[in-house]
Amino acid sequence: MNDQKAVIVTGAGGNLGSAVIRELAGAGVKLVCMNRSSQELETLAGELPASTEFLSIAGTDLTDYASCAAAVARAVKRFGGVGALVNTVGGFQMGPVGPEAPAQWDTMMTTNARTALTISAAVLPTMKAAGYGRIVHVAAMPGLKAGPNQAAYAASKAAVIRLTEALAAECRDDRITANCILPGTIDTPENRAAMPNAKTDAWVSPQSIARLIAFLISPAAAVVTGAAIPATGRE
Repeated sequence: MNDQKAVIVTGAGGNLGSAVIRELAGAGVKLVCMNRSSQELETLAGELPASTEFLSIAGTDLTDYASCAAAVARAVKRFGGVGALVNTVGGFQMGPVGPEAPAQWDTMMTTNARTALTISAAVLPTMKAAGYGRIVHVAAMPGLKAGPNQAAYAASKAAVIRLTEALAAECRDDRITANCILPGTIDTPENRAAMPNAKTDAWVSPQSIARLIAFLISPAAAVVTGAAIPATGRE
């Protein structure tokens, strides 16, 4: 990680986003915590080491370029630049290809694909100016192969994978890498509540994914770009 630049984490108040924040805070990284809810950011801030340098930004519309660009400008003003973007924002809906499918398609494409595209576009100018950057998106295994009732969700996550590949190809000469993670079922309270009878011993902890992300935004991962990395194995 470039010592002079900060890391933007979207969805910082969520299960995965907050795990990423804690992992990076422990390494002394300067953090820009973006989240829909300001209350979740306040709670998160209270859990971080006192020495953590962070900027909280609540309420950014990740589907709107101007809103994203304004958030990036705040980050640049505070820290001098943005060295990495970790985008954990996304949604999940299932349903068959039927009368409700077009509406679900629009929702998933907006929530998963458009948000990834827009925040990426917003951070690229400052990264290109610096000649350095790391972008990590969170996709999903159905983005590679869909199952039943996953048409809209899988297509939106496939779009994130293709976006990541395009970013990597476009930004290679600017020393900007772009990769995405394909998690298995993440071990969260919400997933446990939704699947009370599931075998959870093979689920993936948010902390393990956070460690993978921390590697991907580090200088050591400079040769890894355009990858869709499965994160489904046992710890």
